[in-house]
Amino acid sequence: MKLEKEKHDRREKKKSKRSSKDREKDSELNGKHKPSSKMKQSDRQSGVSSLMFMSFSSAVKCEAGDGDTHEDVKVDPDERNDGQQKPGSPEINNNKEKTRSKSSKQRHNHKERTADVKLCDEDENLCESVKMKKKKRVKDEESPEKHDKNQPSGRKRKKTSSEHDKAEKNKKTKKDGDQKKKKEDKKDEESDKWKWWEEGKSSDTQKWSSLEHKGPYFPPEYEPLPDNICFYYDGQPMKLSPATEEIVTFYAKMLDHEYTSKEVFQNNFFSDWKEEMTKEERKLIKTLSKCDFSQIHKYFVEKSEERKNMTKEEKQVLKEEASRLMEEYGFCLLDGHREKIGNFKLEPPGLFRGRGEHPKMGKLKKRIQPEDVTINCGQDSKIPAPPAGHRWKRVQHDNTVTWLASWLENIHGRPKYIMLNPSSKLKGEKDWQKYETARRLKMKVDSIRKQYRRDWTSREMKSRQRGVAIYFIDKLALRAGNEKDDESADTVGCCSLRVEHITLHRRLDGQEHMVEFDFLGKDSIRYYNKVPVEKQVFKNLKLFIKHKDPEDDLFDRITTVKLNKTLNECMPGLTAKVFRTFNASTTLQDQLNKLTTEGMTVEEKILSYNRANRAVAILCNHQRAAPKTFEKSMQLLQEKIQKKKEQIEEAKKELKEAKKAHKDAPSDKSKKLLEKKEKAVQRLSEQLKKLQLQETDHEENKVIALGTSKLNYLDACITVAWCKKHQVPVEKIYNKTQRDKFAWAIDMTDENFQF
Repeated sequence: MKLEKEKHDRREKKKSKRSSKDREKDSELNGKHKPSSKMKQSDRQSGVSSLMFMSFSSAVKCEAGDGDTHEDVKVDPDERNDGQQKPGSPEINNNKEKTRSKSSKQRHNHKERTADVKLCDEDENLCESVKMKKKKRVKDEESPEKHDKNQPSGRKRKKTSSEHDKAEKNKKTKKDGDQKKKKEDKKDEESDKWKWWEEGKSSDTQKWSSLEHKGPYFPPEYEPLPDNICFYYDGQPMKLSPATEEIVTFYAKMLDHEYTSKEVFQNNFFSDWKEEMTKEERKLIKTLSKCDFSQIHKYFVEKSEERKNMTKEEKQVLKEEASRLMEEYGFCLLDGHREKIGNFKLEPPGLFRGRGEHPKMGKLKKRIQPEDVTINCGQDSKIPAPPAGHRWKRVQHDNTVTWLASWLENIHGRPKYIMLNPSSKLKGEKDWQKYETARRLKMKVDSIRKQYRRDWTSREMKSRQRGVAIYFIDKLALRAGNEKDDESADTVGCCSLRVEHITLHRRLDGQEHMVEFDFLGKDSIRYYNKVPVEKQVFKNLKLFIKHKDPEDDLFDRITTVKLNKTLNECMPGLTAKVFRTFNASTTLQDQLNKLTTEGMTVEEKILSYNRANRAVAILCNHQRAAPKTFEKSMQLLQEKIQKKKEQIEEAKKELKEAKKAHKDAPSDKSKKLLEKKEKAVQRLSEQLKKLQLQETDHEENKVIALGTSKLNYLDACITVAWCKKHQVPVEKIYNKTQRDKFAWAIDMTDENFQF
């Protein structure tokens, strides 16, 4: 009993001793104890370098179950005497068998650990950093399967299949979320859109009740050229006045354009330029041939390249500025609704180009000032403020017109306007009304045709000419043509045709009574066509050209005004343009019914639509020059087609091998592989067909402008109904701008509509 009691006392003393050590260790870790004076400076310096290693070693020992390690982190100062404990130690006297004598290496480790702990007190942040690294290493030791020992350090660890799948899933989730957000934004935008067509048509006289806007945006003032950029005359540098120098820059920017090589352009430019010169400049500058614009031209070419090479951040700044201007000037309030304005920026000054051989090409388009502009807005609206130091020419409140601002341009002396965007109510109502009038013509066209046929045999020459002219407008979709002055381009329409513009052939290309047309139409686009006409029309044409010179008018007894008056008498609102719209829309409807069949793919249906549209463009003479990038784009398309053919050949070989393998050793795996190869061949074949359809479409529309007829002459309801009936997304036919323009047709048309 006595022996057991002594053992029990020794255990209690030992526990008490350990508790005391633990309290000292905790207080020292909390910064309450100063570093031991016996600690050497070298130990203090080496503590940091060895701390990570020792901490890691300690952690490993703890993992391994060495209970003494945890207690030896801090050595009691009383126990440190060159590694020897005092002879009077209770642990030596009472529990001698359990006392360990420490080796020199262990003693050295004790010193380093003590230094480490004290250094942590001096630099707590460093200690925490090292602790984190120690924890990370311990964690890595605990889960070695997460690291590849053979993988070189410094390289990214390859993702496992599960991690890859997780990443793909997250990517897909994000993509789905973005698409969902876009759909929601689109839905919100559509819900906020003003469906004016549901409110009924406006009055023919009153276009709006309230109208408020900010007025036009004026282009910035001219910035003079840098001092090191000079204009040279007769080899000598010459300093020009700002107004004269600005006009010089207009010409210099166009030096590499064919316009500046034309004599008419050069003469018109020099004439207008001299009018803006000072007296001194006019005395010195006598001829254009001695003017050297090359340095200025080079300067603007370099500026253009700088704009092209802008950084993403610089482009973003410009984009934000454009958005700010759009937000400030690009919208108006029409009857309480926010509507987009079409052309809120006034055209900057420059040189007039014109189309074709325009006699006024090269003339100066002068800068528009606020004093030239008339503002139109609501009576109770806030009048837009003019630029500082200026005033408007006039402010009016006329709700019978649809323009917001107006001015006279100096080239032709004609008014120009700022109008609303094509997607606005005022423009949409105008389009809707135009197609409604064309549809009404369908009910009247037979009686009108009977009337002009009767006119062919009239005793009055004026009636005969009017009957043949309406026949041309109906059959050939010719424009009516307007009276031209000597300073306008030599473009003609039906009523302004001259004898030199037609050639009569009794028989040509196996057909009788052929008429060959050759003239410049709108925008100086050549109209060349050979068409058979009815026998009575052919006889009348021979009568019209009899005893006339080539430059004489073919229809000398009628004018455009008289012709349109006759058409309006036949049907209210009928003009030559309505006839063009009627024939264009009728042609589209007939061609779509003819070219679209069941079982077509979406790509084949789109090709059919474009072919129908092409027939309309040819009828209306909507031509264009082949795009400059046409050959390059066709080459790229052909390369894609060739590459796709090679892929199909390779896929067919793999399919053949899969069939053979499945035949020799049929199994579920070989069956799945066979099905996979068959789907691959089918998918590639569909892709090839799609590319070939694109190539055909591209080639057929090389010199045909499909957009003009689609936007201006084709009833949008025909297109929308065709899309809905044949499950073709409207987005495949109309882009975003066009969908906004024809929102009324998309919303109110069903698949059964026929023009």
